[in-house]
Amino acid sequence: MPEPLLVRALRREPVQRTPVWFMRQAGRSLPEYRALRERHSFFEIANTPELCVEVTLQPVRRHGVDAAVLFADIMTPVVGMGVELELVEGVGPVIERPVASMADVARLRVPDTQAVLSYVIEAVGIIRGELEPGRAVIGFCGGPFTVAGYLVEGRPSRDFVRTKELMYREPAVWHALMEKLAETFAGYVREQADAGADAIQLFDSWVGVLSVADYEEFVAPYSARVLAAPDVPTIHFGTGTAHLLASMAAAGGDAIGLDWRVPLDQGWLAVGPERAVQGNLDPAALLGPWERIEAAALDVVARACGRPGHVFNLGHGVLPGSDPADLTRLVELVHERTAKAMT
Repeated sequence: MPEPLLVRALRREPVQRTPVWFMRQAGRSLPEYRALRERHSFFEIANTPELCVEVTLQPVRRHGVDAAVLFADIMTPVVGMGVELELVEGVGPVIERPVASMADVARLRVPDTQAVLSYVIEAVGIIRGELEPGRAVIGFCGGPFTVAGYLVEGRPSRDFVRTKELMYREPAVWHALMEKLAETFAGYVREQADAGADAIQLFDSWVGVLSVADYEEFVAPYSARVLAAPDVPTIHFGTGTAHLLASMAAAGGDAIGLDWRVPLDQGWLAVGPERAVQGNLDPAALLGPWERIEAAALDVVARACGRPGHVFNLGHGVLPGSDPADLTRLVELVHERTAKAMT
């Protein structure tokens, strides 16, 4: 059986063309997903294997992307830890009882992933069975910092002041929380890989609010543990992380995801030649005319210079207002141009 194109790229092996997939491709802009959401809540879809599989495969059928990314939420594993949360439209995850003390951390349990999150593991296996061998299944989880930030703040935040205050004033509480999250997430991604995921992405979306020193002291050891857990290639992603790229690469990941704020060639230089990179078209570019999308995408491809180890993606998730036809056209553009360059 041939290995998926994405897996070979993550290993920096020669490939016949650059693989393409999009963060938040499962849902967001697709009318077929919106039709399902009229009948089912987000968690009903994510927690029902048949519905999860359908949404995960929709963008593969429509766009011809090289990978299917599991339809789930970064907060899914903490539900198994006993956290009560609600996904509020337009806000994000809202936690009923934010974490503020050692007693709050003590109430969190490290679950048996196979038992508590069996519906996720089942969905991964079905997706792998239905997807052709050349396309990858990407499993994922949230980065320990980003998830801890939600648990401490109680909801999404721009500056994570409460989170930093806990880190500085109560470091023992912070490290105890991160210890439990890292142990839970390591088991979660390992189970996904064992079920058939070909790669794992760690979404540490908000880690860019930290300084290099704080990242290395309070976050890197825990992210490293999660990234080392699965026996498949891993992608380490965050936003606003231009100053953290070298530290993130040191923490782990076969590829480092670059957001749109740093030119891809400069980001790759910071990451180092021994890592693959993923990215990094600005998602907002897809809200403009095709001519602008095309120029921006070709600039990303040009900065990769045909080097082994580039996975084309956006610099963050697909925005809801994106035209699905433009996403399909973008996949075709990158495939065509990189295939010509590599022949």
